[in-house]
Amino acid sequence: MTSLVADRLVLKRGGATLLDDLSLSLGATGSVAIIGPNGAGKSTLLKVLAGIERPLSGTVRVGDRDLAALSSASRARAIGFLPQYFDPHWDLTVQELVRLGAERSDHLTVDAVDKVIDTFELDGLGRRRWSTLSGGERARVLLAAVLVVDPPVLLADEPAASLDIRHRLDVIETLTRRGIDRLSVVVVHDLDLAFRFFERVIMMDQGRIVADAPAAALIDDPRLDAVFKVRFERLETSDGPVLRAVKVADSAGLG
Repeated sequence: MTSLVADRLVLKRGGATLLDDLSLSLGATGSVAIIGPNGAGKSTLLKVLAGIERPLSGTVRVGDRDLAALSSASRARAIGFLPQYFDPHWDLTVQELVRLGAERSDHLTVDAVDKVIDTFELDGLGRRRWSTLSGGERARVLLAAVLVVDPPVLLADEPAASLDIRHRLDVIETLTRRGIDRLSVVVVHDLDLAFRFFERVIMMDQGRIVADAPAAALIDDPRLDAVFKVRFERLETSDGPVLRAVKVADSAGLG
């Protein structure tokens, strides 16, 4: 079981502070949504947690190991990272991309590759090249390539943004189910999906964590309106509470 802990992360670029003394502790299991307005630092945080970007100061630990001290191979086995944008150097086929993902494990079977292709309904796309795929198809292929190894920690940056509603729900449900015995941390743009499916919601703004709470508690928190600068109406439905943006909030009246 692999926990993920960030301690006092600072990252600056071009004079801007992207992560501002940020600390975060994530257990070995659970489904966690990261939300926040554009520019809050969500994607940057995920890249630092994945070891793709190094902070100016602060540390990240995977279990009892310092992330910065791990080899690329060890890091890839421990953490699966699903970026918001991906463009391979070569115009590979779907089968080739999924099998490249599988090569990160030295004990993976052909059946496991076939299973993940079936799970994400990629059977008919196996010989298609990346350049011929739609945005939604690319998202499903990339997710399959990451999940074929079933890493202890999965970090995903808005994985369902380009999908139609059916595949969006399928992907979100797949990621949150992993939280039963793995750790899934997902940047989510759709607030209703974040609060409906995830156990824990972390809200960021200006490179800091503003709130970190169970989804059921945070949805009623007035800081949600303040961070997004929108007046939300909370509606009760059979599936749970739903947020509806009523109007752009007057910042002077949010206190």
